[in-house]
Amino acid sequence: MDSNESIWRGGTTVTELNIRAEETIIERLGIRITQVGPDFLRGTMPVDHRTVQPRGILHGGASVVLAETLGSIASTLCIDNRKSVCVGLEVNANHLRTVGRGIVTGTARPVHIGSRTHVWTIEVRDDEDRLSAICRLTVVVLKRS
Repeated sequence: MDSNESIWRGGTTVTELNIRAEETIIERLGIRITQVGPDFLRGTMPVDHRTVQPRGILHGGASVVLAETLGSIASTLCIDNRKSVCVGLEVNANHLRTVGRGIVTGTARPVHIGSRTHVWTIEVRDDEDRLSAICRLTVVVLKRS
């Protein structure tokens, strides 16, 4: 891909994406979209009382919510939203390192962008750029009814 090319179909801003997340689980967990690159989407999530499990470490489910959020938003940016809608089909995660505080950053990059399915890899990293989780999301593209 040329460094000036983008995988996204339409223009959007980080601000617009964060406004769309208001009053959803995305906002409740403190997830913020921080960057729309030419072939990636990046967002952050705090490791705090909303996202930790009883031992005080980042809950694996919260990492998965971050991953599915980023991949789903990314897929939505790749389609004609007047004709289609994207929904998660399958998500999996390998949790590699515990995180007890700070902010985690997720980066979604495409593995496959087809007409019916999209596959994304999402890396979740801690404040020291250490890989905390690696996730894969498969999204199905459905025609609007």
